[in-house]
Amino acid sequence: MKLGAFSVSLSVKDITVSKSFYEKLGFEVMGGDINHNWLIMKNESCIIGLFQGMFDHNILTYNPGWNQNAEELDSFTDVRELQKQLKEKGIPMLSEADESSEGPASFTIEDPDGNTILVDQHR
Repeated sequence: MKLGAFSVSLSVKDITVSKSFYEKLGFEVMGGDINHNWLIMKNESCIIGLFQGMFDHNILTYNPGWNQNAEELDSFTDVRELQKQLKEKGIPMLSEADESSEGPASFTIEDPDGNTILVDQHR
């Protein structure tokens, strides 16, 4: 199963403080908008998202259709197909993509320890 680009979405208290901290660790901004309280930062192949006031917990995030540079892949497994495969394996959905739709969509699941996993397709 190919889930796409991986990142950790962090729920932060103060995005400016968090940005400064992660810059000291060698991360650089690669996307987002600090004025809207979210940034995407990268250090080599490691990607983190900083999100202030958008959700309560950290989230493991996968982006089908993207590589680690947020570049579109020629070939990928659509989020609706991934959702179908996981449901067939008995994994319950917290939220679901509309299986009759096309293009951008997402679903969320939870691992056995309560960690939220977001599979978020942007194209």
